[in-house]
Amino acid sequence: MRRRSPEPALVAAARAAGVTDPRVLEAVAAVPRAAFVSRSARRHVDEDRPIPIGEQQTTSQPSLIASMLASLHLDGHERVLEVGTGTGYEAALLSHLAAEVHTVERYASLAQQARENLAEVGCTNVHVHVGDGTQGWPPAAPFEAIIVAAATSQVPQPLVDQLADGGRLLAPVGGSGGQELIRYVARDGQLHEDRRIVPVRFVPLVPERG
Repeated sequence: MRRRSPEPALVAAARAAGVTDPRVLEAVAAVPRAAFVSRSARRHVDEDRPIPIGEQQTTSQPSLIASMLASLHLDGHERVLEVGTGTGYEAALLSHLAAEVHTVERYASLAQQARENLAEVGCTNVHVHVGDGTQGWPPAAPFEAIIVAAATSQVPQPLVDQLADGGRLLAPVGGSGGQELIRYVARDGQLHEDRRIVPVRFVPLVPERG
């Protein structure tokens, strides 16, 4: 009998975190995390842990990212907004799960890294923008899903306004002591809390003038 190849470490970590969506697991297997971190950090890419990426930012542990993406229930036809690009790892995963991805990063240096990294792994449906994430990206709105990769005490109104009716928004909500990852659904221009997923700790979402 032919022996089955061992499952990639990050896919196994995502499964251990409760992720069962086959499309998300396939995306985790397909995207090389090593392409999105510095050379010195590449020895850690198969570990389910955050990795610093510069500008006092980190890329979250892959199992958490996979859980976040699975909770959006994407079917491949959506236009998605990501707030907080970092170096592009989460956006690369989203590129396998959605039709079109717009991602906003406040640090130009990280945005440029993300563009280069995404090009290196062949992501052609991701658009990286430098800007204030609290303002979203109005030119591409409305979005069927929005994912916020930074902590906020409340969801900024521009993001609410850019979410399509019936769309899902995922954000870590809370203060500096910790947050809860909450999924909302938009109905008639209002956000309605749909599910509290897990306690988390993210860097803060900082407005351009904040």
